[in-house]
Amino acid sequence: MLPDTPTVSQLSHVISQAAAPAFLLGALAAFIALLIARQNRIIDRTIYLNGIHDEDVIRSRLKADLPRLVRRAAMINRAIFWSIMGSISTSILIVVAFVSAFYGIQHERGVAILFIVAVAAFTVSLVDFAREVRIALSEFDHHG
Repeated sequence: MLPDTPTVSQLSHVISQAAAPAFLLGALAAFIALLIARQNRIIDRTIYLNGIHDEDVIRSRLKADLPRLVRRAAMINRAIFWSIMGSISTSILIVVAFVSAFYGIQHERGVAILFIVAVAAFTVSLVDFAREVRIALSEFDHHG
């Protein structure tokens, strides 16, 4: 049997508490879009460099950039993974907040843990992104 339906004030309270995680979710979505755009640029550059024939002595030297691009792609891939984990945690957090309000369950600790997990995953993602940017800027990009 379902408990009484939450009052408007209870739901309003949960909605106001879900505002911060909703902003975090929006930030994570924008960050994931940025990471995917960078990943696409790295992949396009890798495809271009792999398309250079070894007989093309002038441009074949550009292939020396491939190991760096592979490292960058791996870091961006990890950053995307952790951003998605943060997004999933944030989404679960919002669901838990509403479900617990509906059933009248105390949810503060669970929501706090999920928020910590989401922010920690976002932080790991930012660290991988910073490492990728450092590699991208530390060595000159060879354009052919």
